[in-house]
Amino acid sequence: MNGASREALAAARERLDALTDSTSVDAGSLAEELAAVTALLHREVSLRRVLTDPAQAGEAKAELAQRLLGSQLSGTAADLVSGMVRSRWSQSRDLVDALEELADLADLTAAQQAGALDGVEDELFRFGRIVSSSNELRAALTDRKATTSAKSELLHSLLGGRAHATTERLVTRLVTAPRGRSLESGLESLSKLAAERRDRMVAVVTSAVPLSDVQKQRLGAGLAKLYGRRMHLNLAVDPEVIGGMRVQVGDEVINGSIADRLEDASRRLAS
Repeated sequence: MNGASREALAAARERLDALTDSTSVDAGSLAEELAAVTALLHREVSLRRVLTDPAQAGEAKAELAQRLLGSQLSGTAADLVSGMVRSRWSQSRDLVDALEELADLADLTAAQQAGALDGVEDELFRFGRIVSSSNELRAALTDRKATTSAKSELLHSLLGGRAHATTERLVTRLVTAPRGRSLESGLESLSKLAAERRDRMVAVVTSAVPLSDVQKQRLGAGLAKLYGRRMHLNLAVDPEVIGGMRVQVGDEVINGSIADRLEDASRRLAS
């Protein structure tokens, strides 16, 4: 997002935080309502354009949203959506993207309130690894010919009873309504939101053998000192990493494996 949309999203996230800090607000129910509005505005392009038209006064757009959606949403959700359409958006699609992000954040907040955020974050990461290692599963989950119910049933068979309900809900929404995103990028975004919810960055650590608890603590402390933020480690084991480890934080890769060094040496010899 650029300019006005970034500011509008930041303001909406602050309002969401203020709402979900209240014990009277059910964050999980709020997530479902925001997801429903996301689906509606994604589908109804003309309505989305009206609600983000910069030529219209913000208050007029907020009143329109209240008239159209107020009877279908709780007062909390209706007020939040009205506040969002009152803001200025650089592109109409940005409003839908922001609503989707808030729905995901509300679900993650519900998990945090239930003391389950750590588990949800780990489950999202592990599911992403499973998808990346199974072309058959990825094909089934991204098949455009498959119905929404078929994909939901498949995910329930994989995650139901094995993962937290929040994890299943987030993944199901992503798979059944990808909105142009790849499955991998969507799962990565969800993992980042979960980490951000705990004010921590995510480091994907790949090593040839599992790390000991002491190694994990030392690595986490070192990365936290390096980046100036608390760090959550998503751990993966890959025997092809001959020694050491490979650490990725966002777009930055810290190569510390023997395999990486050998590959680098080979490139230098060939040049």
